[in-house]
Amino acid sequence: MLINVTCFRNIELHLQVQFSYLNIGLTHYFFHLSLYSFLHTKEFYNSFFSISFIVCSEMVMVDDISFPPHITTTKPLSLLGHGITDIEIHFLHIKFTAIGVYIDPEIVAHLQKWKGKSGSELAGDDEFFDSVISAPVDKYLRIVVIKEIKGSQYGVQLESAVRDRLAADDKYEEEEEEALNQIVEFLQVKYFKKDSVLTFSFPATSNTAEIGFSSEGKEEPKTMKVENGNVVETMKKWYLGGTTAYSPSTILSLANALSLELSK
Repeated sequence: MLINVTCFRNIELHLQVQFSYLNIGLTHYFFHLSLYSFLHTKEFYNSFFSISFIVCSEMVMVDDISFPPHITTTKPLSLLGHGITDIEIHFLHIKFTAIGVYIDPEIVAHLQKWKGKSGSELAGDDEFFDSVISAPVDKYLRIVVIKEIKGSQYGVQLESAVRDRLAADDKYEEEEEEALNQIVEFLQVKYFKKDSVLTFSFPATSNTAEIGFSSEGKEEPKTMKVENGNVVETMKKWYLGGTTAYSPSTILSLANALSLELSK
């Protein structure tokens, strides 16, 4: 009997284990961890499976997409919200992306005004999410593709949403137009295959954003920095802006998590 075990989806750990059995004895196996052959014992076999299941169980599953519960940018961030973007057309449910929202847990100190509020109450409170957006802590979005599309399609959607919001606030000038065009240009040469990852990093120390992209587990070396403050702020609002945000399920999840954190 041949058993193949793979436990590396969205983890920077690539394991490939191949075991062969002869009769009832374990006679041979090969373990590859970007190192070399390991121990030929049944004890290792049992230990490995115990460890691998722990690693997998720590991941948060969002529509079969796994998200690590913590990531580190300039400091450790926690997965405080997750959801999907989707649409229903003639009873057909189409899912486009899964979203993970990572935030510095210290954000709770900036949200004490809402202590005692339920998740459902917070989800409908745009003032609360304005405070989430403006809180001086690191924020990071990890967006994983479910239904593949062209990068240009996603770029145009993002550009259109941000432009319309800026125009409504009378903040759309040449500088904002140029910044949005640069985002579109960065994304239009990408192809968003299933499981491709788009990231937005919003540091606490400046009103900028860094956009990254990876496909098939290969992170592209080139990232893009957005330095127009109005565009950065509006992108945050598109993803995290309460009742007007891009993904209602993500907002509800984030509201529930922050309500729980505020209750501690």
